[in-house]
Amino acid sequence: MSRNIMEERYDGGKPRLRRFHQARWDEPIIFELSREGQRGILLPEVEPGIRDVAGDVLDTLPEGLRRAAPPALPELSQPQVLRHYDRLSQENLGTDLNIDVGQGTCTMKYSPKINDRLARSPKMAELHPLQDEATLQGILEVMYRFEEILKSISGMDRFSLQPAAGSVAIYVNASIIRAYHASRGEAGQRDEIITTIFSHPSNAACAQTAGLKVITLYPDEDGYPDLEALKAAVSERTAGLMITNPEDTGIYNPRIAEFVQIVHEAGGLCAYDQANANGILGITRAREAGFDLCHFNLHKTFSAPHGCGGPGAGAVGATQALARFLPVPLVAFDGERYHLDWDRPDTIGKIGPFYGNAPVVLKAYAWAMSLGAEGLREVAEIAVLNNNYLMKKVLGIPGASAPYAEGKRRIEQVRYSWQGLAEDTGVHSEELGLRTADFGVHYWTSHHPYVVPEPCTLEPTESYTKDELDEYADILAHVAQEARVDPELVKTAPHRSTIHSIEHEPLDDPERWAVTWRAYRRKTKSYPRGGE
Repeated sequence: MSRNIMEERYDGGKPRLRRFHQARWDEPIIFELSREGQRGILLPEVEPGIRDVAGDVLDTLPEGLRRAAPPALPELSQPQVLRHYDRLSQENLGTDLNIDVGQGTCTMKYSPKINDRLARSPKMAELHPLQDEATLQGILEVMYRFEEILKSISGMDRFSLQPAAGSVAIYVNASIIRAYHASRGEAGQRDEIITTIFSHPSNAACAQTAGLKVITLYPDEDGYPDLEALKAAVSERTAGLMITNPEDTGIYNPRIAEFVQIVHEAGGLCAYDQANANGILGITRAREAGFDLCHFNLHKTFSAPHGCGGPGAGAVGATQALARFLPVPLVAFDGERYHLDWDRPDTIGKIGPFYGNAPVVLKAYAWAMSLGAEGLREVAEIAVLNNNYLMKKVLGIPGASAPYAEGKRRIEQVRYSWQGLAEDTGVHSEELGLRTADFGVHYWTSHHPYVVPEPCTLEPTESYTKDELDEYADILAHVAQEARVDPELVKTAPHRSTIHSIEHEPLDDPERWAVTWRAYRRKTKSYPRGGE
């Protein structure tokens, strides 16, 4: 007798939680798989006639650039390499595999695969940034046109697409603020940057890296950045304000224009960290709030895949008054051809190689063009709707809360707290997150310090359906109930994932860090599989 699939997959008309088990290959790193003499491809011997004409090609290299010995590369056959990386891919979770709303502050969304095809096209992939500009007109036009889109979205007057990540873009903002005050002879006096505890930590870190002191504002009793604390912080030493809005709590500061005005009156500049722009596209603009600088993460809001930290692109926008400080080169158009503008005497210089991460810019441009202005606003509207729907579901789980601005709507994400559940069960947020991996999803806690106790940051974006948000909320509810009924089951999770648990002690000891295979062997004096 045939079985009813619906009865197997549904319970009372509601889908059961997915059965999931992560592949676990216990896969060695590729150097451990190496065997002397194995090859993926055998290159033919150079024919005598060619050798006679070409001579010794190494003669063209200076002695100091020649290797004393061949590089110690792993030696494997093609099938071994294929199996190795396919196995590693099976041990991953990501936005193409699971409901990825748990990677809060990162704006994980569906990235159309056609855009990946565009970036892999030989017309794009075989370009080289050192080519003559006359042969790069296509990608320069894309960059120029995308800058025009960003100018419309933000209200800024010029953009640099050179920064390779959001943090690099924030460092550019800090460097421009410093250069501006130096141009006025005030660099020694104006050496303080004001930020907020729920802005991205890169704002404080990059300001300090740029040689500026940092003042951090904490929220007032309603959860908004404290306006009175800002008034007390500004002085003749204020270089600028570097702030994320909405903050990483998902709370939008409705007094942001007043913040900017106060800093301007004190003689400082204001930089808007818009990595969290997914809920405000086409709704608010940096220019109308009075900002002098802003940046967008193209590998977040603009759908170029986040890629777990790269490849990225941080687009920095400036008003006309500050555009002269932007990194060189900028892409310009003289009415007939596109070219790179290096003639900018006040520039802060280069902040990265060449003039930007071209494949990421191409993907972001294609995404924005496919949506158009109305579509970009709809992205924001759906992202906000999804976020507030998920918040309603999560706050219905006993033990969950959303501190600050209680009863208010959030924009594109929420920083939740499981403090109530932890007090009742002894199960902590990080342990809940590890247990969710047994159901094929994950979530992120938050940046340190944990101002929100037992944090959990979720950002659903516009890409997920109501059914998917329901499924994710059901997983959280199920794990929270497990914490009450069988806390050890949650504390010892994950049980069906690639790695059972992580030994934290080595991560806290720099003497035990080894970021390369060579460093590992040197530190451990371990030479497996036959030694050197």
